[in-house]
Amino acid sequence: MLSQLHHPGIVQFQEFGLVSGRFFLAMEYVRTVSIQQILQSRTPEQQIRVCCQIICQVLKALVHAHAKSLVHRDIKPANLMYNATSDELRITDFGIARLTDTSRTKTGIILGTPSYMSPEQLAANDVTGVSDLYSLGITMYQLLTGMTPFRSDSIQKLMDKIMHDQHTPVSRIRDDLPPGIDAVLDRMLNKKPENRFQNGRAVAVALRDCFSALET
Repeated sequence: MLSQLHHPGIVQFQEFGLVSGRFFLAMEYVRTVSIQQILQSRTPEQQIRVCCQIICQVLKALVHAHAKSLVHRDIKPANLMYNATSDELRITDFGIARLTDTSRTKTGIILGTPSYMSPEQLAANDVTGVSDLYSLGITMYQLLTGMTPFRSDSIQKLMDKIMHDQHTPVSRIRDDLPPGIDAVLDRMLNKKPENRFQNGRAVAVALRDCFSALET
């Protein structure tokens, strides 16, 4: 199923197999740097603009993957890498992706990194592309503030916060963000999948409207 993904924003799957009783997954080799490294080299004002550009590039790649009925399930900063050669953002680690066709998925299985998981993913319910958009919202929150919205010293407490607590608006953490960013993140991080943006294009439009003030 990973062979269906052909997009400049996604690290290309090569092959998989079994060697000495162990499965392996081979991916395209790309020289990249982490997005944290990119942001650290920018001024606070530049960081906001670059963050918007990064998120919009990720959204383009997710639109492609979701059109193939593939959900990444582990969108987070560590899986977003900058390709200096092509000047593009690449999504890595589609290894835990699963077809969203309900006839092929299994409920009751939790895959991903807890801090970035959507409530439905933690509950081991059906996961769709909207769940990736939630995880991308967590990622954007972290890129803008330096922290994830939900934190705890135990997995159980963390899961409870993700399931029930409301995040602190980013505008309360830094006051140099464009108007409307809270509304975009509020919708991306809504606890109920049906109340979020339903596709990556809708998020991209909302973000471009939100960040358009930075272009002047």
